[in-house]
Amino acid sequence: VQLQASGGGLVQAGGSLRVSCAASGRTFSSYAVGWFRQPAGKEREFVAAVSWNGGSTLYSNSVKGRFTISRDNAKNTVYLQMNSLKPEDTAVYYCAATVSGSSSYDHNYNYWGQGTQVTVSS
Repeated sequence: VQLQASGGGLVQAGGSLRVSCAASGRTFSSYAVGWFRQPAGKEREFVAAVSWNGGSTLYSNSVKGRFTISRDNAKNTVYLQMNSLKPEDTAVYYCAATVSGSSSYDHNYNYWGQGTQVTVSS
């Protein structure tokens, strides 16, 4: 499966942004999908994940209550709705897919998209 993240941009603190992860391949609905982010000069960290059918989600403590992950298998797309954005949310956001079930561990993911930059100004 090939993944392409999009929708990043510049937003003021307190604002909202939705990033998308579009996938190719007819078996996309078999994969759990996660979002990770990497701030400049820092390690990549887990943000959120959704199971293959959207029935189960995981969130990091830093985004819980502000971000919502969802998917539309008919469109082969996973979304990350980000509300109440903070400057510390600034990072390159990556989506990734795995057949192993949704996970917060990046080594469980087999396929990665190219990333989209999200910048939150104070």
